[in-house]
Amino acid sequence: MTAIAELNVIPVRKGSMSGEISKAVEALEPFDVTYETTPMGTILEANDVHELFAAAEAAHEAVDEDRVITTLKIDDKRTVQQRASEKVTAVEERLGREARRGD
Repeated sequence: MTAIAELNVIPVRKGSMSGEISKAVEALEPFDVTYETTPMGTILEANDVHELFAAAEAAHEAVDEDRVITTLKIDDKRTVQQRASEKVTAVEERLGREARRGD
């Protein structure tokens, strides 16, 4: 089984959020997840959906603000092993190119 998730932990505050977001990302380290932080969120992968929930909770709790908004979107493939990168590769194969544009 492979569980892939998109996690967004948003400290509600004025100014830069990077300090608090870095605390949320650091809180993922003790968990058996792989992750990639993007400008709009963090992609998590685990063999167990329960590990994703625990990691997301730790990231949420790591943010030290009066208000924190956290969203978690999970793709829990219970009969197939598939990494997040394979999902992107499948799209790129259909496009015949990388699924990105820019620098």
